[in-house]
Amino acid sequence: MDTAVLSPAPVSPRIEVPKIASEDQVRSFVENGFLAVPDLVTPDEIEELRRDAVKLARGGYPCETLQPLPETLSDQETLESILCIHQPHYISPVIEKYVKHPKICGVLSQITAAHLPFWDGSVKCMQSMLFVKPPQFQGQAWHQDEIYIPTRDRSLIGAWIAMDDATVENGCLRVIPGSHRMGYLYPQRTHDNPDEFDFAGESYGFEESGEVPVEVKAGTVVFFNGYLLHRSFKNRSSVFRRVLVNHYCNAWSRLPWSLKEGETPATADRRDVIPVAGVDPYAWKGYDNPPKNVWLRTCKANEGASRKASDLSPDAESKNGS
Repeated sequence: MDTAVLSPAPVSPRIEVPKIASEDQVRSFVENGFLAVPDLVTPDEIEELRRDAVKLARGGYPCETLQPLPETLSDQETLESILCIHQPHYISPVIEKYVKHPKICGVLSQITAAHLPFWDGSVKCMQSMLFVKPPQFQGQAWHQDEIYIPTRDRSLIGAWIAMDDATVENGCLRVIPGSHRMGYLYPQRTHDNPDEFDFAGESYGFEESGEVPVEVKAGTVVFFNGYLLHRSFKNRSSVFRRVLVNHYCNAWSRLPWSLKEGETPATADRRDVIPVAGVDPYAWKGYDNPPKNVWLRTCKANEGASRKASDLSPDAESKNGS
């Protein structure tokens, strides 16, 4: 019997990106849940990102929700005060440029939903986080990013741009290869190690013996699936571990990031997204234009006291990262 292929509503024009990853790299990502690709970002581009981190922190992009740090601080002191700037791509054209970076998006177009048989390489971005992680600042306990950003087809993926060499000493990413495969979300609890990890909950109920540190050079991009168990330890070095991590998913997957009145998980679809590869099949819906909620989390290690997550972030959904 002949089978008809149903045609969706008209899609957006296709965004073409270069194919960067080899077949072996794609296969490795599907199997292991993460992939480190060196030299995707050039040294000049890394310097541009580093400069922009200071500009953001100093209020170089006026924004009601982003309180700049005091002008009396030097650039070094400014960076030493910051853990993370949330959603900087809302206001910084530099960060937005790296959300759309052709080489990064080229890899994303090959691996984001490579586990799906009919995926056409279309990808959209919904979040950016600029981590500074100064010396002595805590890491984040075991977690899965899908806990914070639910997708409909297990295609959530982080693109973790190393702005410094990431080492065991300064708190590099640590992962359990293959822990994404079953698509299982582990329960969370409050951890009992505030010197090592920040306020976020800790996933538990699995075997940790397969953990591996992901040490990479600046300019490397580490891609990891939203179900992959990962964590990072405290920065015990004398240098920063700066990272821009952007989150993406299959553009064909609706994004039920939060439910509004009258919505169900099947109908909710947040449209505050940026298409970066392929087509946007829901372009006919238009795009959300919410208030540009950008905020800065200062460094607990320098404040001398812990603060609750609710005190640090106006958006509880945007806390994942390492």
